[in-house]
Formats: sequence, C-alpha cells, structure tokens
Amino acid sequence: MTKTKEMGINHRTMKQKLAEYRHQPLSLLLLALTLLAAVITVGVLLCLIVYILYKGIPNMHLSLFAWKYTTENSSMMPAIINTLLMTVVTLMIAVPIGVFSAIYLVEYAKRGNKLVKVIRMTTETLQGIPSIVFGLFGFLMFVVACNFGFSLLGGAITLALMVLPLIMRTTEEALLSVPDSFREGSFGLGAGRLRTIFRIILPSAMPGILAGIILAVGRIVGETAALMYTAGTATTVCTGPFRSCRTLAVHMYQLLCEGQYMGPAYATAVVLLVMVIVINALSGWIAKKLTK
Repeated sequence: MTKTKEMGINHRTMKQKLAEYRHQPLSLLLLALTLLAAVITVGVLLCLIVYILYKGIPNMHLSLFAWKYTTENSSMMPAIINTLLMTVVTLMIAVPIGVFSAIYLVEYAKRGNKLVKVIRMTTETLQGIPSIVFGLFGFLMFVVACNFGFSLLGGAITLALMVLPLIMRTTEEALLSVPDSFREGSFGLGAGRLRTIFRIILPSAMPGILAGIILAVGRIVGETAALMYTAGTATTVCTGPFRSCRTLAVHMYQLLCEGQYMGPAYATAVVLLVMVIVINALSGWIAKKLTK
C-alpha cells in the first residue's frame, strides 16, 4: 500500500510539473538543455572509457609491469610508483597550506576585509593559468635558480602551486557552508576558537574538503606539461627527492611521441584510468566514513 501511495504521489507531482512547464516555456527549454548537457557529458565519458579499454586491454602484458624499464618491455611499473610518490609529496605540501589558509580567510579574517578579497581574486586567477606556464616557472625557479635539477621535489612543489588554489577555494566554500549556529553553540559551551575549528567546524566541512582534495589528485595524476620541465623523464624509480622521475602520464606521452610504442601507450592509458577511478572511489569511501 505504501509503495502504491508513493507511486500515486510521484505521478501527480510529475503532472503538476508538466503543467507548470506548459505555462513557462523558458523553464521547459532550460530543462531540455540541462538534460542534453548531462547526456552529452555522460556519453563522451563512456565513449572515452570504451575507446581506451578497447585499444588498451589487448596490449596488456606482464612485461609492462616489470620492475625495470627497458626499450623492449616498456615497463610502466617505475612510472606507477613515481606517480604515487609525486601525489603523496604534492599533497603533503599543498593540503596543509591550502586548508589552513582557508581557515584563516573564513574563521579569523574579518568579513569584508580587502585583503581577503585580494587573496580570493588571486586564487581564482591562478586557477586559470595554463599548466605549461607553471612548468616554465617551476623550471626557472626550482630547476635553475634553486639548483634542484630535474627532481621529484621540484615537480611536487610546482604541482602544489597548481592545485593550491583549488584546495583553498573548495575548503573555503566547505567552511562557509557550516551554519553559524554550530560556532555559536560551541562558543556558548565555553569552547575556544581553536577547539571549535578542529572539533566542530572541520569535521562538518570534511566532505567538501575531501572533494577538493580528490579533484587535486586527479589533476596531479594526469599532469604532463608541468612535470616535463621540472621532474624530468627518467625511467627509473625515484630514490630521493632530488632524483629525476617520470609519472604515468608523462610515460604515456613519451611513448606516444616516440611513435614505436603505441600498444604500450594505450595499455598505460588503461592503467592510468583504473588508477584515477580507484583513487576517487577510495576517497569517496573515506569521505563517507568521516561523515558518519
């Protein structure tokens, strides 16, 4: 009976919405455009996934996962390890700076402060700068001026500068979404500002913060231009912060540029796709656990 009532309510709701759209053609047009955009987005994504799997799975071989890279096996295992190292080091640099900067902007700076407006405008501007510009800046600053050479550390700092605006803005929006009643209740119970932030505000905003970190991880894993000028293209596993290395995306790009390893390049694309999906799924699961 309950299901029948719910179906009847949903049917009446749909009729009401259709009646409203008849009187408001513009709303119907916007709904159609929204649905069209959603269908196109999902369709393009599915086409890319099917194409990558179709081209890459037949070229998957055990030799691609050998510990040492050679011109015969075109192993991607060193690149996989370097990608994980690059992601961890970049997040260790960018996440604390981005989160604490957002905490200052939301919780400590006065609302309407001109400095806050300047910082927000700067971060939004940095988000629109192409990655190749970050790569050239990282090359001049870290490779040449700081004498790091082509290194993991130089590439990680450059990527941290790239994803820092993203983490700052998403964290700031997540903190702003927390109701002021949470802060007022905590202050009313005698808690200080620092305790309120770490025990009340941050746990409530954690899903939004993790969403920004997930987006940052996706950009780190798929970046090529900035890393070619800072981290280099060495085919060995990185054994130190000042050693050159290539990530999985750079490895795929190099194979495609050489033109003789198209099969391994498509296989690398499959592994890169699976890695991004696994990282996003794992991050989403962690976000749900923290929300509970």
